[in-house]
Amino acid sequence: MKIFIFSLCLILSFSSFVQASFLDDFFKGVQLPQQGQRDSDTTIAGLKEALSIGTNNAVLSVSKVDGYFKNEAIKILLPKNIQNIANVLSKIGYQKEVDEFILSMNRAAEKAAPKAKDIFIYAIKDMTIEDAIKILNGGDTAATDYFKSKTFDKLYESFKPIISKSMNEVGTTKAYKDMTNKYISAIPFSGLESFDLDHYVTTKALDGLFYMIGKEEKKIRTD
Repeated sequence: MKIFIFSLCLILSFSSFVQASFLDDFFKGVQLPQQGQRDSDTTIAGLKEALSIGTNNAVLSVSKVDGYFKNEAIKILLPKNIQNIANVLSKIGYQKEVDEFILSMNRAAEKAAPKAKDIFIYAIKDMTIEDAIKILNGGDTAATDYFKSKTFDKLYESFKPIISKSMNEVGTTKAYKDMTNKYISAIPFSGLESFDLDHYVTTKALDGLFYMIGKEEKKIRTD
């Protein structure tokens, strides 16, 4: 009888030990995803913070005076169909007007650029976990591509009226008309085509902005 009771106690003790071990392992298994989720949340929060700083740096860099004009990588140059006009006018004494025209396009872009800050902030806040994972696992321009897809149309709508107004204020439109009129006077029947200058400058301004965001993204991935 004593042997039976002793054996029974051993069995119960062993069963309790096994059960306790199983429960310990079970709860450890439950805690791991929670810890993983916390790590994931921290990583995504860090990504958003880095992107917030990066986009802000890009906007500040192009918003300052000469942000476009003295940055050879993004400086807005004359469109091809106007470049021929400028070449002719430069040869007949209108180089100063050509230079002022180029400057005024860049000044208009610099004036519109600050509007991008809030649009980028909204895009970052609106970023889903899936978006963040794609950026983290994507190529060198994954974040830049995300911002293009999410913000380009909004940026265009925001930039274009400011650029149009600014170009009128600083004389870009007048300079363009003067240039084309002088060209037509110098070369009658030139067949000069109409051109949407506001669209051109707005598009080039956004191209330059996203170029700078791409540079900031490379810094984030490197650091």
